[in-house]
Amino acid sequence: MKIQDTLLNSKQELDTSKKVKIYLCGVTVYDDSHIGHARTIIVFDVLRKYLESKNVEIEFIQNFTDVDDKIINRANSENTTAEEISTKYIENYFKDFDGLNVKHATRYPKATEHMEDIVKFIEKLIEKQIAYTTKNGVYFSVSKFPEYGKLSKKKIEELQSGVRIEIDEAKKDPLDFAVWKFSDREPVWNSPWGKGRPGWHIECSAMSIEYLGENFDIHGGGRDLIFPHHENEIAQSESCTGVQFAKIWMHVGMVTINGEKMSKSLGNIKSIRHVLENWGPNIIRLFCLSGHYSKAIDYSEELLKENLTKWRQIETCYYELIHSINKNSEKIDAIIEKISVDFDNALNDDLNTHLALSAFFQLVKETNRLAAEEKLGIEDAGIIKKELQRMMKILGLKIPKMTENEKQEIDDMISSREQFRKEKRFEDADKIRDKLNEKNIELIDHKGRTIWMKKEIINGENQK
Repeated sequence: MKIQDTLLNSKQELDTSKKVKIYLCGVTVYDDSHIGHARTIIVFDVLRKYLESKNVEIEFIQNFTDVDDKIINRANSENTTAEEISTKYIENYFKDFDGLNVKHATRYPKATEHMEDIVKFIEKLIEKQIAYTTKNGVYFSVSKFPEYGKLSKKKIEELQSGVRIEIDEAKKDPLDFAVWKFSDREPVWNSPWGKGRPGWHIECSAMSIEYLGENFDIHGGGRDLIFPHHENEIAQSESCTGVQFAKIWMHVGMVTINGEKMSKSLGNIKSIRHVLENWGPNIIRLFCLSGHYSKAIDYSEELLKENLTKWRQIETCYYELIHSINKNSEKIDAIIEKISVDFDNALNDDLNTHLALSAFFQLVKETNRLAAEEKLGIEDAGIIKKELQRMMKILGLKIPKMTENEKQEIDDMISSREQFRKEKRFEDADKIRDKLNEKNIELIDHKGRTIWMKKEIINGENQK
């Protein structure tokens, strides 16, 4: 498998002969997660599920930033503590992403649980004279790391003259960034240099190295983290350890709204809770995977409705397969094998979910064609169903489950309806159809029989 490495700006081979170690920068827990967070985490969820489907062992670490000025400011505005704020939004995070069918990371470390690791990390930087203490805190000396800017392709000279940086007269260089900030305002921790809390960048360096070692396979996040967050992580980590930090840097493009970045000031942020309530997990996942992960994708109701239409095709395909009783079979092994290879090849080539979905929908289309032409045999259905389920598991798509009692009730209602129709009691037959519609059951007529499918309820379907 090859992944585009932001650092080298080329596709690099991912070594899957051993355990693959991945660190994904998680969310800062001061507010609910939004569709931009969802896209990044869904992309990495698919990467992980695909590798695991190939029996590759994965160690997946995703942190929570639970020490941050935004959290403290939110706590102050709500007259509560930073811990209560972070706890609340971590709980909400799991509700949101469990709802999106995202598999839990191996671990979710929190910065507050790793103060000792962070302090030790800073001590090493000070010992190496790469970090220094001022009246305001401890700073990393950018000039001591000659490769600074290698990830973002920014030159130090250009940054010094062109980038707006918070002015602090105590710093030796405007580009130097805080690894420890002195403060008396809670929450604070003790350190050899004085009370305070860590800088944002040092948290991820300390936690990723603690769990994955000094050199691991993939470090990921949104493209907005390339500079300064990931750039600073590289500088402080490689200065501390003397070895390459991450082998591959993988970045996911932003989700925009009508071409604009989501922001509170524009009032265009779409929370995961909002989109889940309106569109459900499958439509959101299809939307987030519809373009190449590295490119920006624009959120719109029209695109969601397009993906809803595609989801209805998937539902039809699934229910045609489980209801298949036809004895006739076309020899479809070669077609299914080609689709399967196309799907895997797409994901092996820089996780190209756009092309993988094309292969997946080819399978759906072929199944629905066979069913419509009364050529979907039981044998074919078994082969297709196995491959459909494999692909859906990797993509994180799920047909809502039904109990055996629910299925039996629907079968009984359809049998009654067919009997009424034979007896020309069409009014009674129509009443049963109406009851089935209320349960979101759609009937599909076949030669000599009627099958049913349960459509997922999507609140956004009827929105104008």
